[in-house]
Amino acid sequence: MYFFTSESVTKGHPDKVCDQISDAILDEILAQDKNARVACETTATTNQVMIMGEITTSADVDIEKIARDTIKEIGYDSDELGFNGDNCKMILSIDKQSPDIAMGVDKSLEIKDGDDDAYNLNGAGDQGIMFGFACDETPELMPLPISLAHRLAKRLQEVREDGTLSYLRPDGKTQVTVQYDNEGNPMRVEAIVVSTQHDDRVSLEQIRKDIIAKVVERVVPVELLDDKTKYYINPTGRFVIGGPAGDSGLTGRKIIVDTYGGYARHGGGAFSGKDPTKVDRSATYAARWVAKNIVAAGLAKKCEIQLSYAIGVAHPVSIMVETFGTGTVDNAKIVKAVNKVFDLRPAAIIDTLGLKDIKYKNLAALGHMGREDLGVSFEQTNKVDELLEAIK
Repeated sequence: MYFFTSESVTKGHPDKVCDQISDAILDEILAQDKNARVACETTATTNQVMIMGEITTSADVDIEKIARDTIKEIGYDSDELGFNGDNCKMILSIDKQSPDIAMGVDKSLEIKDGDDDAYNLNGAGDQGIMFGFACDETPELMPLPISLAHRLAKRLQEVREDGTLSYLRPDGKTQVTVQYDNEGNPMRVEAIVVSTQHDDRVSLEQIRKDIIAKVVERVVPVELLDDKTKYYINPTGRFVIGGPAGDSGLTGRKIIVDTYGGYARHGGGAFSGKDPTKVDRSATYAARWVAKNIVAAGLAKKCEIQLSYAIGVAHPVSIMVETFGTGTVDNAKIVKAVNKVFDLRPAAIIDTLGLKDIKYKNLAALGHMGREDLGVSFEQTNKVDELLEAIK
């Protein structure tokens, strides 16, 4: 028996505010220029935002307006919150992509060596390692702790936005601890933590009562709760000052929330603000797609994929499959099938998954993985039959 804990945050969390600003800018640029190169970082603190990065594009976008609209859409539209999209200070520092990077992305090593396959045209936008994961603990093939944490965070947003709990403010965090048996099967929920920003007219007693009744009990299946489940609702007793006024925010600082809640490994690269030529983003999505299809095909109950890339090189340097003893065939056979079924060159990933047409701001809160609610391409299990055929 063991316990595992994952957390999520609402879209009003300061780091997630920055992720959404960066991705909103990326979305608007890609809408006008599919071949843009974007690496956009945002940082925020009390009523101040700085947007920086390297952007090469023919698009004409009003970065400041996009940022302000995003902040207000999240819910920061009043001076009372210490962060107001209408009047916060904006600092912009944008340059073009380095020509040293562009030369490897625009023309891969394979093209330079004479292999003119169309998907060899573009090399990886950076070196690095990327991980993808899937398991059979939930219908969307995600680990149960992060799935529940995201669902709690989403519900926390909903009851604020629809007025059910009108005293709530945008910032919030959730955390779920799941008890597993010795075989790694989830048994029950041991603990739930919800910390939610609120105005100062409401009592802690009311907050705790409402959050349990209108958030927790609406989200967590009753069969996972028992009389030993512990609830920690605003355990400090007060959470009035929040968002960027309570803690500075930064793009890419919630990468474990973005992926698997710590249940699987992470290569370290963030997603938000990066166009899909950056394999931190595209190859991580592809790795999730591969892992999910492997589990959906019944080839394993748990599957972790590692991909590695060299800057300017189209083909992955390595592909690793780990099934943690749950595989129905050898991991080496699964790797061979993956190589046969999936083209993991960046240009192929971008094309196959339609990554120039995704609205990334929608992914910038409540996790990038398991988002079947958004219909994103890398959550499809459309390669199951091909994998099974390749295994034969």
